[in-house]
Amino acid sequence: MTTAAPARAAAGTGPAPRRTPAPARRRRDGARGAALTVLTWAIGLVFVSPALWLVMTAFKQESDAVTTPPRVLFAPTLDQFRAVIGADFLPYLGNSAIATLFSTALVLALGVPAAYALSVRPIRRTRDALFFFISTKMLPVVAVVVPLYVAAAQVAMLDNIWTLVILYTAMNLPIAVWMLRSFFLEVPKGVVEAAQMEGAGLARVLWSVMLPIMAPGIAATALICTIFSWNEFFFAVNLTAAQAATVPVFMVGFMTSEGLFLAQLSAAATLVSLPIVIVGWIAQRQLVRGLSMGAVK
Repeated sequence: MTTAAPARAAAGTGPAPRRTPAPARRRRDGARGAALTVLTWAIGLVFVSPALWLVMTAFKQESDAVTTPPRVLFAPTLDQFRAVIGADFLPYLGNSAIATLFSTALVLALGVPAAYALSVRPIRRTRDALFFFISTKMLPVVAVVVPLYVAAAQVAMLDNIWTLVILYTAMNLPIAVWMLRSFFLEVPKGVVEAAQMEGAGLARVLWSVMLPIMAPGIAATALICTIFSWNEFFFAVNLTAAQAATVPVFMVGFMTSEGLFLAQLSAAATLVSLPIVIVGWIAQRQLVRGLSMGAVK
């Protein structure tokens, strides 16, 4: 027994390292998991706290919304929501819905074929074409609002909801083409080649093969265009007056130099944000899949 241990040590086969017992290892992993969960919830609450405070302020009276320090305990009320709805909120909401839905539909109708052409049958200067698309986003909006105002006035399109539809389509189309092209490039080439060997043309490959595969990417693109159109303020406030004004313009009406307006403004912001939150919640699975396309091979 005394010579066996030195022999094992000389041969490099000393005693096996001591392993942590399974129950202790599970407790340690459980503690790490609990700490990570708490940290994740804390970070999430920090990011969500402005939105939570906005919603909470919407249920306050105006006198409770401006106290210093802020009042956390209060009697909730729906008076601010009643005031917002009673201030002709629905026509503004309808204008935003029309401008957003129609512009997003036009963006997809124009962007999908363009992105398909640039990914499947690229031209000689594809990079130049893509740069031209995205370069239109580099021009400051304030630099084009005067020419757009004059042009809209000449064709009697001021304070017209279809003017916003056209502008929102032009505003979102470059980003949509870039996003959709990246999603088209992620479709496996073997699937496309198999469809072409079966005799499918370009249109058949697009509608029957590629679009079902990249449906999450289309959903992600549509949601981003919807958010951009819904939140757009500069064109709406300068090119509309009463007939075609959207909800961002409606919210500005609550900001006055006389009296308190913070609670009503919070209620209006909550109502305006609710449709986008609902759409994002409904499409969250497709959105996550679309934004992560190509991330894992």
